[in-house]
Order: sequence, then structure tokens, then C-alpha cells
Amino acid sequence: MESIWSRDCHMEKREPLTRSIETEIAVVGAGMAGVLIAHALQREGRRVVVLEADRTGSGQTRNTTAKVTSQHGLIYRKLIRTFGWAKAAHYAQANQEAIQAYRDIIQAEGIDCGWEEKRAYVYGDDGDRLRAEAEAAASLGLPASYTEDLPRPIPAVGAVKFQGQAQFHPLRFLRPLAEKLTIYEGTPVRTIEGGVLKTPGGTVRAEKIIFACHYPFLNFPGLYFARMHQERSYVLALEGAPAVDGMYIGADGAGLSLRTCGDLLLVGGEGHRTGENGAGGQYERLLQTAREWFPVAREAARWSAQDCITADGVPYIGPYAASRPNWYVATGFGKWGMTSSMAAALILPALLRGENHPWADVFDPRRVNGRALAGIAAEGGHAVKGLAKSFLYFPATQADELSAGRGGIVRLNGEKAGAYRDEDGQLHAVAPRCPHLGCQLAWNPAEKTWDCPCHGSRFDCLGRLISGPAQTDLDSSLRTGRRSLPPSVERSP
Repeated sequence: MESIWSRDCHMEKREPLTRSIETEIAVVGAGMAGVLIAHALQREGRRVVVLEADRTGSGQTRNTTAKVTSQHGLIYRKLIRTFGWAKAAHYAQANQEAIQAYRDIIQAEGIDCGWEEKRAYVYGDDGDRLRAEAEAAASLGLPASYTEDLPRPIPAVGAVKFQGQAQFHPLRFLRPLAEKLTIYEGTPVRTIEGGVLKTPGGTVRAEKIIFACHYPFLNFPGLYFARMHQERSYVLALEGAPAVDGMYIGADGAGLSLRTCGDLLLVGGEGHRTGENGAGGQYERLLQTAREWFPVAREAARWSAQDCITADGVPYIGPYAASRPNWYVATGFGKWGMTSSMAAALILPALLRGENHPWADVFDPRRVNGRALAGIAAEGGHAVKGLAKSFLYFPATQADELSAGRGGIVRLNGEKAGAYRDEDGQLHAVAPRCPHLGCQLAWNPAEKTWDCPCHGSRFDCLGRLISGPAQTDLDSSLRTGRRSLPPSVERSP
């Protein structure tokens, strides 16, 4: 399941770190956020090194739908209620200016990335609510209005319309910027002591550290695991579908997400909290709905993405924690990683210079508000449930009852195990506890992975780490007494 971005854009492989080095600034993560931040800092003349556990752009950047927009669903009335008008305006300005910043970089660097100016719509059936949202967004200076002029077959009474938004090819944009940076791939950060980042091949001593690795893998300080959760969503690329002018998303996650890419139509939806899709069938249901809208469409590709959601829905961009004055973070972008990544690249350089930034207040990771406190309480409940299940639940299903192509929590030799039987009938067993904080994993039948419902770590069917905050593979020694995988190694997400 490879995205269309990965299919047609080759990213030059970079070598891993094999020695100890020193730098002014270390950026952890070479996705869109990490590369944009490093690019901005390097243009200021700062010495920057980027450390990437996998490959450049290999995480969420290659799996995005790549909408560059300040239209983030029905959020602006909520932001005004939660943060007040001034901070809500800062959020709006940061994301709207992010669009222009992309334009400026593309022009300055001469990047061919399929940049297209488009209108963005959030559609739904509650016209009064949509009108109120349009008015709230417009009051913040955004190019927003209410419209009932929607193309068929979108089933809605109306939509909030944003003018002057955009879409592009994320990897074709990223590649020329990354080529100018010092990036070490295959270099997971295992631990950080003071200003020293330890990796398998050497250490990096840095004056300042920026975590731009999707989900911070250090539990302390910061407690980001208690202030965020992760959600998965699914995408189909369709051939033969009629062109749809603009970018679309259903209100409150209902309906489909739509955008074009050349002759393809990208259709997204079927989102859920990571680890909470035991029934599976997300791609099948998404395809069924898409064919109801576009009967002659054919599937050309499918893939999925994972998004970090903060307790109050606003990204964390700024100081990592009070006890680490030289650490910074950019995470929790929700489903709007393209503009949030650029917003981070606009804000963080000023903070590293010791300057205030007018937008930094709304994104400050140290903020506390009623919505955030409610979200933190909810995350705590999920964690307690996951931990309790890990210790108290014992399955009735025996491993030999699993049919080919199926997985789940089973009894194996009198022990609880996570097991998957492949199409050839071979059983693959793993310890079903997440190595991050011990929550019981859940089988994801849509993608044949082990997912953590507490904090969103994911592992493939053999127990190999896909994404964090976990940093190690799963124990795969349950069936034979020997590991079927190499010993776990710590790695950054």
C-alpha cells in the first residue's frame, strides 16, 4: 500500500551517522516539518543537522493528501470560544501565511511540485452551523464565505468556502529542500542527555534540539503521551472519476475528503482512533461509498495516514518543557500537517533567536485551558483502559483457531499472545503489550498491523516497529522460544 507520491518521486538515500559530531541545532525528524524548520534555520546561517530514523519524507509526509489550506474543518468558532478572538486570529494568520510561505519558497527555489491554487470547502447538512462558521472565520481575516453552490454528487445543503488555498505533490516539494540539508537517515535517536543525542552510530552534541518527529518519543519531561492521541484515516486514488474542482472535506469528519491529482481523484475517509478498528473493512467501505458517488471509478492506489491530535485540537509548537530551555517541539498537527509544518518553520526560528513571535501564544505547548484539561482526562481514561486490558483480559480463542489471513489476541501454549496466520498458514506470534507504556495492542485487519489504542504506536504483523512513540520491536519469541526478529533496538518514530 504505497501512496501515489512515493510511486513517482525518488528520494536520494542519505547515509547514517557513523561518528560523533557537534552542531548548533539538531532537528529530530526529516518529514515536512523537520525539513522546513531546518531549511528556515539554515537560511539564517545556523548550523543544522537533521536526524531521521528511516528515510526522508518516509512518515506522514508521503501519506498525506497534501492540501495546503487554513480551512481545517469547523474549528474557528471553537477556537474563539476556547482561546478568545485574538489567539484564534493568530491561529488563522499562521496557517494563512503558511500558504504564502509555500508560494515564496516554490518561486525562489524554482520547484516543480504540481502546485495548484484551489478553493477549499467543508460541507455538511446544517446550513445554520456552516453560516456561523463562515462568519467566524471571516471575522478572523480569512477568505471565508458560505455557499450552496456545490458540484454534484456531493450530498450537502451547503459549505464553508475558502478562496486562495492550494494542493501539491509533497515529496517533489520536499526533495530539493532536503538535498541542501545535512541529513542522516537510518539514525534513530535512542536517548538524550543534556545536549547530547545518542544514536546507534554516534552522538550529536547540540546547543539546541528541535523535536519534529511526528510524536515525541520521550515521555519525560513534557508528558506528550498524556496530551495527545493518534488517529488513522484511509485514502483511495481513483481512475475514471470525473474532475472535481476544489478540495472538499465533510464537517466533523463525516463524508469524504476529495482532491484531484492529475487524472486521479483522491478520496479519503473512514477515520478512527488508532487501535480501535477491530472489524476492519475501512478500504472496502471507502471504495463502496466512492462508487456510489462515482460509479465508473476504478481504484489505482490505496494507503493510510496517521495523525497526532492534541488535547485541545491545536498543535504544540514552541518550548518542549520548562525544565529543558534549549529543547523545542513541533507536533500534534491533526489532519493539517502541511500548513502546520510551515507555521512551525515560521515560528520556531524566532523563538530560537530569543525573540517573541506574534503567533506563538496560541501554539505554546505549555498552555492550559478547559478544553485541554478535558482532553487530558479523556486520554488518561483510554490509557487506564488499555493497561487494565493488558493485565486483566485473557482470551478464549486458541491460536490454532485462527484462519489464514487473520490475526488477534489468542491463547498460545497457555500464554496470552498476539498472533497472525499468514496466507501460507504460518503462525507469527508476538507479545501483545506495547513496549512504550504497556497497553494491550489491537489487531488492525485493514492493514495487518498491531496498533496501540493508548498512544498510537504501530507494528507490522511480524512485530517490527512502524511508528512510535514506542522505540522497540515486539518480542517475537513466543511460539518457538526463539526470536523470529533480530533483538529489539531503540528507535525514534
